[in-house]
Amino acid sequence: MGTIKFTSKEEKEFTLISFEMGDVLVPEDLIALTPPNVNGAKGVVLSGRGPIWLFCFLTHFYHPTKFIATYDPRLGGAVIVERHAPGYEIGSVIKC
Repeated sequence: MGTIKFTSKEEKEFTLISFEMGDVLVPEDLIALTPPNVNGAKGVVLSGRGPIWLFCFLTHFYHPTKFIATYDPRLGGAVIVERHAPGYEIGSVIKC
């Protein structure tokens, strides 16, 4: 079983969820993952290096939040990929 370490940092509009993989993660590891709980009234920014299916899993896990964005260091911010509140547009970049 692969290991993954999550950290969370509260910001005004969102919670930054960062992760680091200690070993190679395999799809079966998703069953045992317990990402941090967040305040659903805020958005979530996901940051870390991992397989696409991990990001899909985390997007689904945090689905009830205001928005979900993925951090891209080349842009200096996070791209909103899902939203449930007005004022946040898909494809817009949140500086962080």
